[in-house]
Amino acid sequence: MPLDGQTQTLNRIYKDRDAQDVLAHALSSFGDMALVSSFGAESVVLLHMAAQIDTSVPALFIDTEMLFAETLDYQRDVAATLGLSNVQVIRATRDVLFERDNENLLHLHDPDACCALRKTEPLQKALLGFDGWISGRKRYQGGERQALDLFEVDRPLGRMPRVKVNPLARWDSGDLRDYIATHNLPRHPLVAKGFPSVGCAPCTTRVGSGENARAGRWRDQGKTECGIHVRDGGAQRSA
Repeated sequence: MPLDGQTQTLNRIYKDRDAQDVLAHALSSFGDMALVSSFGAESVVLLHMAAQIDTSVPALFIDTEMLFAETLDYQRDVAATLGLSNVQVIRATRDVLFERDNENLLHLHDPDACCALRKTEPLQKALLGFDGWISGRKRYQGGERQALDLFEVDRPLGRMPRVKVNPLARWDSGDLRDYIATHNLPRHPLVAKGFPSVGCAPCTTRVGSGENARAGRWRDQGKTECGIHVRDGGAQRSA
């Protein structure tokens, strides 16, 4: 069955199933799968679920070299706490960074190009060895994510389509808090300081009372996605 038909069928079958069931199916049914994680504010939930199934699951962590120091520390702490043995740190190469952003100022005048250089391109290269990947996106985060399916088809430009799975698509912030509390999981240290969504340090600000959790990402820049989540070759963004 073509991949589009497979994902449509799976979305019907799993529409009322637990996130753990969705993740287990993803890891057992599509060949080599990678879990892509920012090790951000909510990432520990999906990472913990994966560790309960297989601690050797490939977990791809993109180090843009502009992350908060707290995120780098948290990544190491979470991996050790959960026993994750296959965390793969992804970075742009020195040569590419020197050629396109030798002063580390690209984010100031072209944040899309900076995200492409430091996140999208390294990830797409890393994913070449996998049949599909797993993300932690959720509908409650807003924008186009409001219509997010559990199973979808990822169509990177110039590459064969592959499956993309979003086990937490139906979860909200309360579900995440409850899961973290139930399993006594470590929280990202910046959450308590007003950062409910954590990206690169130059492009992430604190979020005020009543604001969307992602309001602090690329504030006032008309940008809501880094570009690693694409649809038919284009970055998924909210209006």
